[in-house]
Amino acid sequence: MRDFHLPGRSPVWFENGICATSHPLSAQIAVQTLRDGGNAMDAALAGAAVMGLCEPPMTGLGGDCFALISPAGSEDILGFNGSGRAPAGANPQVLRDRGLTSVPAEDPLAVTIPGAVEGFCRMHALWGRRDLDAVMEPAIHYMENGVPMAPRVVWDYEYKGFALTEEAKRHYLPWGRMPKPGDILRLPGQAEVLRRVVRDGPKGFYEGEVAEDMVDTLKALGGPHDLEDFASHRGTETDPVSGTYHGVELWEHPPNGQGATAILLSNILAQFDIASMDPFGADRAHIEAEATRLAYDTRNRFLADADHMTRLDHMLDPETGAKLARLIDPRRATATLTELSEEVHKDTIYITVVDRDRMSVSLIYSIFRGFGSGIATPKFGTLLQNRGSGFSLAPGHANEMAPGKRPMHTIIPGMLKRDGKVLMPFGVMGGAYQANGHARFLSNIVDFGMDPQAAMDAPRAFALSDRLNVERGYAPEVHQALADMGHNVMIPDEAIGGSQAIRIHDNGWLEAGSDSRKDGCAIGY
Repeated sequence: MRDFHLPGRSPVWFENGICATSHPLSAQIAVQTLRDGGNAMDAALAGAAVMGLCEPPMTGLGGDCFALISPAGSEDILGFNGSGRAPAGANPQVLRDRGLTSVPAEDPLAVTIPGAVEGFCRMHALWGRRDLDAVMEPAIHYMENGVPMAPRVVWDYEYKGFALTEEAKRHYLPWGRMPKPGDILRLPGQAEVLRRVVRDGPKGFYEGEVAEDMVDTLKALGGPHDLEDFASHRGTETDPVSGTYHGVELWEHPPNGQGATAILLSNILAQFDIASMDPFGADRAHIEAEATRLAYDTRNRFLADADHMTRLDHMLDPETGAKLARLIDPRRATATLTELSEEVHKDTIYITVVDRDRMSVSLIYSIFRGFGSGIATPKFGTLLQNRGSGFSLAPGHANEMAPGKRPMHTIIPGMLKRDGKVLMPFGVMGGAYQANGHARFLSNIVDFGMDPQAAMDAPRAFALSDRLNVERGYAPEVHQALADMGHNVMIPDEAIGGSQAIRIHDNGWLEAGSDSRKDGCAIGY
């Protein structure tokens, strides 16, 4: 139980349905959708659609999405891959000839075809209940009329808004300066895009004027994209992957997302008696950091588009985790990483909803880097992702850029099961941190019996390249102990990630939390 002398949050409890996400307006829209007769998928899509306005540094219609879904009356977990592919004209040699070893974040070649809109339409058709116009109406209303900028969003603007093109600034910095809390942002062009999607389905985005707006913008910057790249885009229904940590099943979306990395990391951690350690002490943080380095090194070697990845079984095998665990010195930082050429960043939004019939949706939606590529289209203001910067430029690498190929993604939705029943949809934002965040959240729940809110509010550390980012939530003596073990300890400027979760209890009630590192909340009815 938390110390009530200190600032904090308690988990919330509701009987009929809950949404947890990183902005309160999105959560309110989702819950109202449930009250109006929608199911968890309708609510998740309604809440997600408005997030490109509420949190434009994090997401938007020019991005990608992934989802895990457990339908009402079922304990099955299904997946949907709403991520886009490189255009047919993508050629990594063009970048190598420029002397580059990674895909520049603002280059048009970093812009893969946005998959979120088609994903929203397909998931609605497969699992939604209400008409699409009713689901999208709140987002259209607020895109047209505007919302006030929230404090964390203003911080993200200050931290990342410099990367916007002049056209993007016209749409996303209408004040002629960085925003202040309470400044109103309107995106009427994006409202019109959603109207066309409601009227025409995916064709309203991937064909006609909206697609032309995107293609013309990219071509003017030297991109190889054409209209056929957009018209041919289709998302994919998928079979999730899973592993078990001390009797609790961790379910993840399969590649090209990094969910297998979270399973590998949990398999490494399972070799140690984490439950006997101080949950906020140096010993646990050290083991987790070393395990993360090893799991991410494996990810960087093998993880790619599912059509190009050959070592998924190796990553999921518990014996792989056991072998890697034996490389860890419990007292010294010794694990080494191969240097990543791929750029990884920290920006996305996550939304989870459980309805009265216990349909569960775990949905993550992103434009990758803060403000994506920074490229927005002139007519509709569609802010384009830069997921292509997740490709490798190393010749022959499984994740090498290629026409029609999906890059490795950092965004991953999660679910937990126990005794064959869905226990908890959850997600952790934070780019590369997400796999680490999933394993840590799982350990907080299983090893230390934390409630969902406590599990996500707990301090975080993340081993990234040659440094260990440690939040100020750890005591100064822990920072020092980790340094004494050989870690290059740094306090990051930005809090590490964000998260949301909903726990389904056998007594018929739902318990949820939303990360204090973001502006959002968990609410229900």
